[in-house]
Amino acid sequence: MAEDIEGGARHPAGLGGYIIIALALSWSLFQLWVATTPINDTLVRSIHLSFALALGFLAYPAYKTAPRHHFPWYDILLCLLGAGGAFYIFANYDAIAERPGLPLTQDIVLGVITLVLLLEAARRTLGPALTIIGSLFLAYCYFGPYMPDLLAHRGASITKIVNHMYLTTEGIFGVPLRVSASFVFLFVLFGALLERAGAGHYFIQLAYAALGRFRGGPAKAAVAASGLTGMVSGSSIANTVTTGTFTIPLMKKVGFPAEKAGAVEVAASTNGQLMPPIMGAAAFIIAEFLGISYLEVVTAAFIPAVASYMALFYVVHLEACKLGLEGIPKSELPPIWRTFISGVHYLIPVAMLIYTLVVLRQSPSLAAFNAILLVMAIIVIQRPVMALAHKESVTGALRDSFADLYHGLVNGARYMVPIGVATAAAGLVVGTITLTGLGQRILEVIEVISMGQIILVLIFTAITSLILGMGLPTTANYIVMASLTAPIIVELGTANGLVVPAIAAHLFVFYFGILADDTPPVGLAAYAASAIARSNPIKTGLQGFTYDMRTAILPFMFIFNTDIILISGIREGAFFPSAADWLWITNPFAIAGLFLLACTAMFAFASAVMGWHFGRAPWWERILLLLVVVGLFRPQLLSEQFGMEKSYWFTAPAFALYIILALYKRGWRKPTGTQSVTT
Repeated sequence: MAEDIEGGARHPAGLGGYIIIALALSWSLFQLWVATTPINDTLVRSIHLSFALALGFLAYPAYKTAPRHHFPWYDILLCLLGAGGAFYIFANYDAIAERPGLPLTQDIVLGVITLVLLLEAARRTLGPALTIIGSLFLAYCYFGPYMPDLLAHRGASITKIVNHMYLTTEGIFGVPLRVSASFVFLFVLFGALLERAGAGHYFIQLAYAALGRFRGGPAKAAVAASGLTGMVSGSSIANTVTTGTFTIPLMKKVGFPAEKAGAVEVAASTNGQLMPPIMGAAAFIIAEFLGISYLEVVTAAFIPAVASYMALFYVVHLEACKLGLEGIPKSELPPIWRTFISGVHYLIPVAMLIYTLVVLRQSPSLAAFNAILLVMAIIVIQRPVMALAHKESVTGALRDSFADLYHGLVNGARYMVPIGVATAAAGLVVGTITLTGLGQRILEVIEVISMGQIILVLIFTAITSLILGMGLPTTANYIVMASLTAPIIVELGTANGLVVPAIAAHLFVFYFGILADDTPPVGLAAYAASAIARSNPIKTGLQGFTYDMRTAILPFMFIFNTDIILISGIREGAFFPSAADWLWITNPFAIAGLFLLACTAMFAFASAVMGWHFGRAPWWERILLLLVVVGLFRPQLLSEQFGMEKSYWFTAPAFALYIILALYKRGWRKPTGTQSVTT
């Protein structure tokens, strides 16, 4: 199970197991109920966090050697205190609302206990990183007067800190937890039910049947399967263990070394969180932070996500060419059409979800709820239908169907425990910023360190996101970095004459938070893949990061050229001369052109990094390929060097240069290198 790898979950037998199952099932049913029932947001957040903390202490042991088959007495006590502290807001909501800023002694005592237990729950479910970060931010609130001048503030008393973090919606019950309770749970539950219905296995089989015969086929199947799984999964580690169990052994079978087989799966699984509609749950939080619609977020993320996946297919192809690998004989593959038909019903809920979000413009929670009902219907119906077709017992099939439904509801809640805890704990960072004005102080610090240069700000932010992401889940990492550095990117960009849309800055920190999952030395997805591949986790992570380097350039590109995220070019130098008029965005030919140029730039960068472009690429060819990338993504750099007025004039020559290099290597001369080269 994914949660075992992510947090070492406890699975007690007997009464303890039934208690966890009852809590998980109750949580899922509660979230389904509130999805269609008008109820105060704060009350929902309170109950949501109560369930998360209760399961966090019961389902996750305090340390590695702690009992895993029963609950120690102290876990029961912490469970009651943690859940009670969160539920206190629900039980006393009216009284707290009537005395804003005037907490009682019992409010403060319970607040202190809840904050401490939240940090402990974060340590158990997510590791020490978020606990340390949350503790440091709380300490900063109190010790503000003793900080260096650039970071100093008046300080806040324990009463003021607890009131702000616990009794208002500025701290742990803030926007991140609201999104977790309103949207994220339903989408995670949708993914868990779809997986239980058999969609995960179907996606793998379909990708394998369609792509297995091509060069490096199993690796390309891993990319496709992880992309499909990533559409409905919020975890790169869950993607890795779900698809990797099947694809990694197949990649090794056709000749991929263990480290490279694991690395392909890691790169594909981490990129799964870039794919709409879920995007590792960050799509909903981005929408809430920016006050824009969910549809606007996924629209902006669409071209970068798809271009990144297309480039990963190309990277896998290049690796297969370098290794001289072939595909699997067609006779050994399942028939494509029969495989597609066998599980086409799994695509109906996904299509329904996208239709209700994009066409009907329903709220994410209502769209997810409707999709969940459809998946539930599939789970209940498919086994009896198959039983009738095979003339087997319908009663037994129906019993198995309801068992699948029950397990899907329980698994969805268990998957949500780390996310619910993470969003609440990350609220401490958001609360610290609103309480102390830390954001403005960090802006001054970064401005001094970067000397006002936007490129240095971006590099600093990228490195910080990678470091934090090594110990934080993607959602928590995004919340922390979006609170601290995304506004700084926007403000310093403006100071440098570069208009950076807020969504571009938020996507920037989100992308680098994702890349942390395969970045050594922590890289949790790399450890999961190496366990399956029986490879060195550090080597697997390094190789995976090499494959993902083409994704690392994307955030820099859409900061400097917002056309790639379908925001009208508001500065000179966009892909198209007419980009100053936002109406061009509605032109499908313009969007197709954008996608073509983005993919071309990504392919060129991948060839330069991999050293293979229709044969081995010498150093001069790599330099030319990098010039193609600059010409397509950042033509302003070239126009400034040559003193030309219109920078987009470099776009067409850059594209032509890539074609010429391809024709030169492919047709005008025999490709270099000892291995045969095929497309």
